[in-house]
Amino acid sequence: MSRLVLDKANKKILGVCAGLANWANMDPMIVRLIFTVATLVGFGSPILIYIVLAMILD
Repeated sequence: MSRLVLDKANKKILGVCAGLANWANMDPMIVRLIFTVATLVGFGSPILIYIVLAMILD
């Protein structure tokens, strides 16, 4: 697998979802949809996870 980094080229906000999608060989829209649904449903703390990933990824 490749290194997990922010994707500045395909970003919508910070590039976290696009970076995760590139790392997992997925479509970025699917990852964005998963984060959105998880946030709306209240599953865990996706917003906190997003912020932490944005801070630690290069």
